[in-house]
Amino acid sequence: MAVTGNGAANGAANRTGNGTAPGPQPGGPLAGVRVLELAGIGPGPFAAMLLADLGADVVRVDRPGGGGLAVNPAYDVTNRGKRSVLLDLKSADGPARVLDLVERADILIEGFRPGVAERLGVGPAECHARNPRLVYGRMTGWGQEGPLAHSAGHDIAYIAVTGALGMIGNPGEPPAVPANLVGDYAGGSLYLVVGVLAALQHARTPGGTGQVVDAAIVDGTAHLTAMIHGMMAAGGWQDRRGANLLDGGCPFYGTYETSDGGHMAVGALEQQFYDTFTELLGIADQAPARKDLARWGELREAVAARFRTRTRDEWTAVFEGTDACVAPVLSLREAPAHPHLAARGTFTEAAGIVQPAPAPRFSATPAAVPGGPALPGADTEAVARDWDVPALAGTGDGAERAAGAGPGTESRPAVEAEPGSRGRPAPAARPAAGAQPGKDA
Repeated sequence: MAVTGNGAANGAANRTGNGTAPGPQPGGPLAGVRVLELAGIGPGPFAAMLLADLGADVVRVDRPGGGGLAVNPAYDVTNRGKRSVLLDLKSADGPARVLDLVERADILIEGFRPGVAERLGVGPAECHARNPRLVYGRMTGWGQEGPLAHSAGHDIAYIAVTGALGMIGNPGEPPAVPANLVGDYAGGSLYLVVGVLAALQHARTPGGTGQVVDAAIVDGTAHLTAMIHGMMAAGGWQDRRGANLLDGGCPFYGTYETSDGGHMAVGALEQQFYDTFTELLGIADQAPARKDLARWGELREAVAARFRTRTRDEWTAVFEGTDACVAPVLSLREAPAHPHLAARGTFTEAAGIVQPAPAPRFSATPAAVPGGPALPGADTEAVARDWDVPALAGTGDGAERAAGAGPGTESRPAVEAEPGSRGRPAPAARPAAGAQPGKDA
């Protein structure tokens, strides 16, 4: 079992009076942390979802009439585990209500263009005047400074200028678009989460203060390419697509089509894994030497021809459980049924939606999906009570009815919180979007 934090110190601190270690503690490792999210789309909501997955009490400030992507809120998984209040930041008292919440929050997340939060009266200066220890997380594409800081943009443009997009795809073809996983979520959300948690740790140390965390997708995505820059400087990486060890240029690190139109992914980089791969593929006695780069084209053709002789499922049966480093390429709908993922509970179901379970995993403070996505304004009264912001009460009347019904349900009523709770349903069992970064408010 993995040990979190400082192994020895953590183990000693968690012992009970009789010397035995306690069982898992409910709520997740961030239980007790309060997060205020100003509604947006893309990396901001995903970052806030991750914090909610880990146990934080995340309150999302939704705007009347919605905004951003035209997705039924009941299906927006990035809002799972959160609570929602409805506030108009452009109304006379909207900013004041947000600042009331800020006073009781540990972390704030916003994704407006630089200067918009300030114009609305909820920028860092106003927030820190009410709560000096607040961690103010800013999620944008271009960052708070620079020539393009105030320009509109989306994930694909941010990863384009960092060199990351230019690395992906086949030579002689346009770069392949990796959905919005590389920019929005890897280069954006995850860096924002690391940043706000590091800043929260500082704020909670003696003499610590709150601060602004400027998380830019261009910065995070560029940071992801650190190893490649090192390899390029050492002469071990060519600055072009499909010519390198890890970008599909290597014949034993790529994907191959099977006889039924499926695909297999091969990653047999090390010699011992390569030997197992070629033996099970049935070309060990005819494959060119793996280090003979001049014959990589010949090797690729031999591998491709062999994979085309059987179906994806047949090849999966050949390689499963071996050290050949080969796996079937599955679709999003197929993935939850993969035996390994099913055994680990990598996917779960909540509010009728199959979705990824929280990650990573914690031995002492396990996380779980506490319920379906927050519906705009559905939790205003509960948040007003739990966060002790009486002026908030009544501002979300009727919002839940306007939000619509959840998948497979007539409606999802607001959850009434018991004293000391986060106002959420019991954790679900695990089975064996406002302003885009670079957009205005």
